[in-house]
Amino acid sequence: MTAAAHPHDHDITVGPDAIDFMGHVNNAHYLSWVQDAVLAHWRKIAPPEAVAQHLWVALKHEITYRRPAFLDDRVIATVILEKVQGARAFYETIIRRGEDVLAEVKSSWCCVDAETLRPARLASEVVARFFPNEKI
Repeated sequence: MTAAAHPHDHDITVGPDAIDFMGHVNNAHYLSWVQDAVLAHWRKIAPPEAVAQHLWVALKHEITYRRPAFLDDRVIATVILEKVQGARAFYETIIRRGEDVLAEVKSSWCCVDAETLRPARLASEVVARFFPNEKI
Protein backbone atom coordinates (compact mmCIF):
# COMPACT_ATOMS: atom_id res chain seq x y z
CA MET A 1 0.00 0.00 0.00
CA THR A 2 1.47 3.36 -0.98
CA ALA A 3 0.78 6.67 0.72
CA ALA A 4 -2.36 8.24 -0.70
CA ALA A 5 -4.19 8.74 2.55
CA HIS A 6 -5.67 12.08 3.45
CA PRO A 7 -3.94 13.87 6.33
CA HIS A 8 -5.86 14.18 9.58
CA ASP A 9 -5.43 17.25 11.80
CA HIS A 10 -5.76 16.88 15.55
CA ASP A 11 -5.93 20.05 17.68
CA ILE A 12 -3.91 20.20 20.89
CA THR A 13 -4.10 22.75 23.66
CA VAL A 14 -1.01 23.03 25.81
CA GLY A 15 -2.04 23.07 29.46
CA PRO A 16 0.00 23.72 32.62
CA ASP A 17 0.40 19.98 33.30
CA ALA A 18 2.52 19.64 30.13
CA ILE A 19 5.11 22.23 31.17
CA ASP A 20 8.40 21.05 32.66
CA PHE A 21 11.04 22.71 34.83
CA MET A 22 12.49 24.47 31.76
CA GLY A 23 9.23 26.30 31.04
CA HIS A 24 8.25 24.37 27.90
CA VAL A 25 6.37 21.20 27.05
CA ASN A 26 8.07 18.09 28.40
CA ASN A 27 9.18 15.73 25.61
CA ALA A 28 7.03 12.88 26.92
CA HIS A 29 3.87 14.84 26.10
CA TYR A 30 4.66 14.80 22.38
CA LEU A 31 4.26 11.01 22.35
CA SER A 32 0.94 11.31 24.13
CA TRP A 33 -0.16 13.80 21.46
CA VAL A 34 0.86 11.37 18.71
CA GLN A 35 -1.14 8.59 20.33
CA ASP A 36 -4.20 10.81 20.71
CA ALA A 37 -3.94 11.98 17.08
CA VAL A 38 -3.50 8.49 15.61
CA LEU A 39 -6.40 7.08 17.62
CA ALA A 40 -8.63 10.04 16.68
CA HIS A 41 -7.78 9.39 13.01
CA TRP A 42 -8.74 5.71 13.42
CA ARG A 43 -12.05 6.54 15.15
CA LYS A 44 -12.91 9.18 12.54
CA ILE A 45 -12.49 6.96 9.47
CA ALA A 46 -12.98 3.35 10.55
CA PRO A 47 -16.54 2.03 10.71
CA PRO A 48 -17.94 1.78 14.27
CA GLU A 49 -17.86 -2.04 14.27
CA ALA A 50 -14.14 -2.02 13.36
CA VAL A 51 -13.44 0.52 16.11
CA ALA A 52 -15.25 -1.73 18.62
CA GLN A 53 -13.40 -4.88 17.47
CA HIS A 54 -9.84 -3.51 17.27
CA LEU A 55 -7.35 -1.76 19.50
CA TRP A 56 -3.99 -0.21 18.61
CA VAL A 57 -0.71 -0.73 20.41
CA ALA A 58 2.30 1.45 19.66
CA LEU A 59 5.35 -0.58 18.64
CA LYS A 60 7.87 2.13 17.85
CA HIS A 61 8.22 5.91 17.80
CA GLU A 62 11.08 7.78 16.21
CA ILE A 63 10.82 11.44 17.09
CA THR A 64 12.82 14.46 16.01
CA TYR A 65 12.26 17.54 18.13
CA ARG A 66 12.64 20.82 16.21
CA ARG A 67 11.30 23.59 18.49
CA PRO A 68 9.76 23.82 21.96
CA ALA A 69 6.07 24.34 22.67
CA PHE A 70 4.84 26.57 25.48
CA LEU A 71 1.83 27.07 27.73
CA ASP A 72 -1.34 28.02 25.84
CA ASP A 73 0.20 27.36 22.40
CA ARG A 74 -2.26 26.20 19.76
CA VAL A 75 -0.66 23.09 18.36
CA ILE A 76 -1.84 20.79 15.57
CA ALA A 77 -0.71 17.20 15.07
CA THR A 78 -1.17 16.18 11.44
CA VAL A 79 -1.15 12.41 10.99
CA ILE A 80 -0.67 10.64 7.69
CA LEU A 81 -1.16 6.92 7.43
CA GLU A 82 1.68 5.80 5.17
CA LYS A 83 0.82 2.11 4.83
CA VAL A 84 -0.89 -0.88 6.35
CA GLN A 85 1.01 -4.15 6.22
CA GLY A 86 -0.57 -7.19 7.85
CA ALA A 87 -1.56 -6.16 11.37
CA ARG A 88 0.81 -3.18 11.32
CA ALA A 89 0.18 0.45 10.42
CA PHE A 90 2.87 3.04 9.76
CA TYR A 91 2.23 6.71 10.45
CA GLU A 92 4.00 10.00 10.05
CA THR A 93 2.93 12.77 12.42
CA ILE A 94 3.99 16.39 12.09
CA ILE A 95 3.39 18.57 15.14
CA ARG A 96 3.13 22.28 14.33
CA ARG A 97 2.48 25.63 15.93
CA GLY A 98 1.36 27.79 13.02
CA GLU A 99 4.01 27.35 10.34
CA ASP A 100 6.66 26.19 12.81
CA VAL A 101 7.36 22.45 12.89
CA LEU A 102 7.83 21.45 16.52
CA ALA A 103 8.40 17.73 16.00
CA GLU A 104 8.33 15.01 13.36
CA VAL A 105 7.39 11.49 14.36
CA LYS A 106 7.52 8.18 12.52
CA SER A 107 5.61 5.46 14.32
CA SER A 108 4.46 1.91 13.84
CA TRP A 109 1.41 0.39 15.45
CA CYS A 110 0.00 -3.11 15.83
CA CYS A 111 -3.71 -3.74 15.43
CA VAL A 112 -5.02 -6.20 18.02
CA ASP A 113 -8.33 -7.95 18.39
CA ALA A 114 -10.18 -6.27 21.27
CA GLU A 115 -11.33 -9.62 22.67
CA THR A 116 -8.27 -11.85 22.31
CA LEU A 117 -5.61 -9.08 22.40
CA ARG A 118 -3.78 -10.92 19.61
CA PRO A 119 -2.53 -9.20 16.45
CA ALA A 120 -5.32 -8.82 13.89
CA ARG A 121 -5.31 -7.89 10.23
CA LEU A 122 -7.87 -5.34 9.14
CA ALA A 123 -10.39 -6.25 6.47
CA SER A 124 -9.49 -4.78 3.07
CA GLU A 125 -12.74 -2.76 3.10
CA VAL A 126 -11.62 -1.06 6.32
CA VAL A 127 -8.14 -0.32 4.97
CA ALA A 128 -9.68 1.06 1.76
CA ARG A 129 -11.45 3.79 3.78
CA PHE A 130 -8.05 5.20 4.73
CA PHE A 131 -6.68 5.10 1.18
CA PRO A 132 -9.62 6.33 -0.94
CA ASN A 133 -7.55 6.88 -4.08
CA GLU A 134 -5.85 3.49 -4.11
CA LYS A 135 -6.93 0.09 -5.30
CA ILE A 136 -6.62 -2.41 -2.48
